[in-house]
Amino acid sequence: MTNSSTDSLLFWRDLTPFPVPLCKPTSSSPRVLIVGGGVTGLVTAWVLLDRGYHVTVIAKEWASHGKQQRLTSQIAGALWEFPPAVCGQHTDAISLQHSKRWCMIAYHIWDAVAASKELAELSGVRMKAADFFFPVPIEKDPDQLSKMLEIMSSGVRGFRRDANITKERRINLSYGAVDAYEHLAPIIDTDQSMKWLTKLVTQKGAELITRIIAGDLFHQEDILRAEFNVDVIINATGLAGTELAGDSSCYPIRGGLIRVINDGTDFPKLDHALIITAGAVHDSSEIVFIVPRNDHILLLGGVTEPHQTELSLTLDSAIIKRMRARCEAFLPSLKNARVDPEYPLAQGLRPARQRNVRVERELRMHRSTEVGEAAPSPSRIVHSYGQGGAGWSLSFGCAGDVAALVEEALLDLPARAMSAETVAALPPVPVKAAAKAPMQPRHGSRAMLKL
Repeated sequence: MTNSSTDSLLFWRDLTPFPVPLCKPTSSSPRVLIVGGGVTGLVTAWVLLDRGYHVTVIAKEWASHGKQQRLTSQIAGALWEFPPAVCGQHTDAISLQHSKRWCMIAYHIWDAVAASKELAELSGVRMKAADFFFPVPIEKDPDQLSKMLEIMSSGVRGFRRDANITKERRINLSYGAVDAYEHLAPIIDTDQSMKWLTKLVTQKGAELITRIIAGDLFHQEDILRAEFNVDVIINATGLAGTELAGDSSCYPIRGGLIRVINDGTDFPKLDHALIITAGAVHDSSEIVFIVPRNDHILLLGGVTEPHQTELSLTLDSAIIKRMRARCEAFLPSLKNARVDPEYPLAQGLRPARQRNVRVERELRMHRSTEVGEAAPSPSRIVHSYGQGGAGWSLSFGCAGDVAALVEEALLDLPARAMSAETVAALPPVPVKAAAKAPMQPRHGSRAMLKL
């Protein structure tokens, strides 16, 4: 088993897309049970498998590809974003600081995946232009200016700030977008990617078990560890954190996306993302989210409905009609768009948390009920949930931290609560330089891989 001495994951060094683990486990290698079969659970499994762990993943259901309700990880818009993201979550100090690091780890890994034509096809990952629009010059919105400067210095590729992007993309000028920037971003076909991730972790040796686990994991930790013969349990269950982690701060945010045919027949084919974020308009009900899902489907969004638990939206729901009208007003050519007859409306419940995204060990201690027993012992449960609508954007970053926490748990070190850390600031970008930042050159390997 490898040792994680760095705080970042690198593709090829720390994990590979090959159907064998990077570090082959032995009979004495640690064993881990991951509860949750979404993107967070599968990416975590991939990272641990390549470090030489024996991994079992348990979930009540797996990715499906028919007309029935799909997993939240499949419903997600899956456009990589620098936080805070479109839906306006993760604005607390702890989440923001960690999320900015997590998302850049994921950015570079998804970028490396997309650099291979063969791997991009298998994984459903593409690097495409993502355009962000603003109702006022960015300099007049301190929060958006600060975010843009961070993006420029973060390491994303293809950054360009230019108000003329509105004309290039044929945006309705009367909608009110007066400023814009773009950069290259991973855009993920979630159906294809979940299929690929599931197959990949299975090939690398993970055992997948379909089963529902109910109740607080902490109170059944010893039973589960004995039943599955594991050393550590990882909770990557999203909304189930309320029950499995005893965390009453978890809550759903209902979202919906209209899927339309993007083949160039009814409107000029879109190969880039167009977004007006909640932060830009300071109203999460006014999001414009237009993102190509794959070569044939375009997503129109979005909506955020906190604490709505029913998946009861239809194309005739008032909030969905307003969402489509908003997208058509922003990009008038969409008025002719045809909905996907196979799966016209995708809806799901984003797993949010009133507090920060939780990537930490279980803080409760096990206490013996017998007289004269040793001092309380730390739990060997590691949590990774509360990512909201940013599971794909934070995936590998969270998984890297989970791997480090698993190593701590194996040593029975005291658990530490998440906190905002003191870190060196990124080099500032002068505002004048940001006013008209040119497109950065595209680079990266295009090597063909046999996978």
